[in-house]
Amino acid sequence: MTHESNTSKDLEQKRKFEERRKKFAHMSEQEIENRFWMLLDGIVDPLVRLSNDYTSPSVERSVLLRMGFNSVEAAEIVEGCEKRGLLGKGAGHVVLKLAREKNIDIKTAGSELIEGRGFDEVMRIFGGEKLSVNVTNKLNR
Repeated sequence: MTHESNTSKDLEQKRKFEERRKKFAHMSEQEIENRFWMLLDGIVDPLVRLSNDYTSPSVERSVLLRMGFNSVEAAEIVEGCEKRGLLGKGAGHVVLKLAREKNIDIKTAGSELIEGRGFDEVMRIFGGEKLSVNVTNKLNR
């Protein structure tokens, strides 16, 4: 690239900058800052909503791995949660709730879930009957 083409490119960028700047020239610093945060909220809010409303088995396994379970244990806990309609509650949250309910450590709570014990308590903790209808449907598949 030659020096001349760089200069031409620089001039073009400057011209475009000045053109874009005109839209904001009349705004105060505070108005520009408010606009920035409004636009940022527009970008971030859908992502936050998605993260609150949706999860996946792989996300839940990842959470359990960070809680100290190995990949086989994490997969079994997630599978148990998925069958019972609890995945939306978060597999890590399920383990934590069971541990607190029974006053046991997280690893023991996870081991109980892997063995198929403790899900009845978890179902009761998370709303019992409403979830049972979904569980019955999922277990019959």
